[in-house]
Amino acid sequence: MDSPDLQAALRTGSFADVPRAALTRDTLLAANPAGNTLLHAIARAGFLPELPPEILTADNLTVKNDAGYTPLHHAALGGHLDQIPPALLTARLLLTRSKVGYTVLHVAAAHGCLAQIPPGILTAEIARLKTDLGNTLLHEAAESGTIAKFPTDLITDELLADKNLSGETVFHVAALNGHLGQFPPAMVTAERLLDQTVAGDTVLHAAALGGHIEQIPADFLTRENLILVSKSSYTVIHAAAETGQLYKIPRDRLTTALLLTRNDHGDTPLHAAAYEGHLDQVPAHVLTTENLNVRNYDGITPLRTAIERGFIDQIPEIVRPQPPSPLKKFFRKLGNTRL
Repeated sequence: MDSPDLQAALRTGSFADVPRAALTRDTLLAANPAGNTLLHAIARAGFLPELPPEILTADNLTVKNDAGYTPLHHAALGGHLDQIPPALLTARLLLTRSKVGYTVLHVAAAHGCLAQIPPGILTAEIARLKTDLGNTLLHEAAESGTIAKFPTDLITDELLADKNLSGETVFHVAALNGHLGQFPPAMVTAERLLDQTVAGDTVLHAAALGGHIEQIPADFLTRENLILVSKSSYTVIHAAAETGQLYKIPRDRLTTALLLTRNDHGDTPLHAAAYEGHLDQVPAHVLTTENLNVRNYDGITPLRTAIERGFIDQIPEIVRPQPPSPLKKFFRKLGNTRL
């Protein structure tokens, strides 16, 4: 059986029926244009037990594709590290790095299969190893939502405080990706929520930008915290308005003063909501003629923004500009003709 047949067997789940004679080293390690081999695909699909034992060697399982990922990485991607011969699950092989520094352990953390690692390998020191982007194993788990499968004895204060190259803690990463709720509430402290990245973003900013501000305990959604400014002049309330998160903030907090807070460009959260079509989340008492005609530093108002962006139906009828009368249309047309 040739390679295309093997690929078909993987796709259809009939790999167990492949004759052993077809499973040669040359066939299994022939690389495609991206450097991936059949062994990479077999490891990810969970069919390693169907291979002849002589194929499962350290040399074969650490063959790298063009991105530097090995069949060991791919076994972790599929959650099948338990199919690797135990003698090969050593720290040396599991710490094989891809071109951007992802070890097999980083991939295992992201895919929730660290429990398949033999005891004694996962130490606090190894848990803090970073990729080229500065992510620890817990950063990867926080991004993928596999925090519950991370060894609890390794979730230390030191690991929680580690930052990647962007200055993000695991809480920033978890909040941005919607997984902050996987941490025990006792861990989600004010100090950790207000920790800043290199760009000055707090965990509240990350949650608002990612569309998950409901993960932030309501007690922290105060005016003081909602107007926190990043280095790019982005406040939490601006981010929430832009991403359609205003309805997740307690209604009594959405005051006129809060929704008229300006950034460095003079834009208010009303401008942000108008631009993205979220004025329907703003309390009705805020949508007055005066507030909707507040100008940013370029002279643009939320009212004009909503109209130009096609969201005029979100403007209260009493505030909407009236269509020109036939007489006004005539004179406007006449003026344009003379010009």
